[in-house]
Amino acid sequence: MIEAEGITKSFGRVEAVRDVSFTQPAGSAVALWGSNGAGKTTLIRCLLGVMRCRGSARIGGVDVRSRGRQARALVGYVPQELAFHDDVRLGSAILFFGGLRRVDGARVSASLASVGLAGHERKRVRDLSGGMKQRLALAIALLADPPLIVLDEPTSNLDAAGRGEVVQTLRMLKDAGKTLLFASHRPDEVITLADRVLVLERGAVERDTTAAELWPTEKPVQVIRLHLSMASEAHAARVLREAGHAVHLNGQGLCVAVPRDQKAAPIHTLACSQIQVRDIEMLDDVDIPEGTP
Repeated sequence: MIEAEGITKSFGRVEAVRDVSFTQPAGSAVALWGSNGAGKTTLIRCLLGVMRCRGSARIGGVDVRSRGRQARALVGYVPQELAFHDDVRLGSAILFFGGLRRVDGARVSASLASVGLAGHERKRVRDLSGGMKQRLALAIALLADPPLIVLDEPTSNLDAAGRGEVVQTLRMLKDAGKTLLFASHRPDEVITLADRVLVLERGAVERDTTAAELWPTEKPVQVIRLHLSMASEAHAARVLREAGHAVHLNGQGLCVAVPRDQKAAPIHTLACSQIQVRDIEMLDDVDIPEGTP
């Protein structure tokens, strides 16, 4: 479904994406995992052909550079930041986008039903929960029934209930045969949805792996944030990754996702490299949903 070869994007002297190549078959789900600034969003924009870059990308065999409009017709895109008018009703909002996509009312209704929003057409956007707004964005992305769904941090601004709603909807779409490409920093989303994980750092693919290899356990995953003393976070992240840990930097310490019974493992790894941990925060536990392979 996606063929990327040598995708490279520079902003001045900074390479935001560096020589990324991969193929993604139809019906699969690929997660882009990495720190803030690792290049996930830039890579997505290059793959969609909305940002000029070096290298080549094809969607469904269609070259995104020479036939961008045709390639993007195969894609439903859900951005990280949503923008809806608060006063508009849900039904009016999706009908507006349905008109832009030139689809009929039956297709609009089917799209709402596919994400569990049928019957909510009279609700105003301001009255929707975060999860419902995200599902509305997904319904809009599905209006033309595209084979590929691309999502940029689909649950980053949601609470636990909203995240669960969206992830369950995406899982249903995957089971129905849709191809998913999504950027995420949440292990629960990756564990539940991804067949493959591309670990990005500084614009390059550092590791092509699976969720089972990143977290080889059936136990819940704990996300911990490490604050360091007199050490480079980038160097510490590299040490942890070389030891097999899933790490991302968010500007407020190192976030490491580990099995709940191995929370001390990254601290021990850093200590062996003489990197001192100043403080630890326990973030949310991530339960692997029932039925996840």
